[in-house]
Amino acid sequence: MAGFGQGTRRHPRTRGRTWSRSGPDRATLGIVGTICAVAGFFVLGIILGPVAIVCGWLAMNRSWSGARPVPALIAVVLGAIDTLLALVWLAGTGAPGGGLF
Repeated sequence: MAGFGQGTRRHPRTRGRTWSRSGPDRATLGIVGTICAVAGFFVLGIILGPVAIVCGWLAMNRSWSGARPVPALIAVVLGAIDTLLALVWLAGTGAPGGGLF
């Protein structure tokens, strides 16, 4: 029983991982942001649009300079369009006539 559990000191479980596991990586954030932006055109655009912008911005490493991944850029652009359309729709429903034509 003297050697029980001693092997994990030499070879920890996270041996092959070189990235931080504190949060999702940038590629995942870009894909999630793109999905939120596309889904926001159909449902809950006022919520999913800003979520898409934030996910895309974080996926671009909070910077406009340098190489930008395509899903992150799509997420930011579609999220901005989605948010703008949702705000226009909300402003139209408050107008006289209930936003019909």
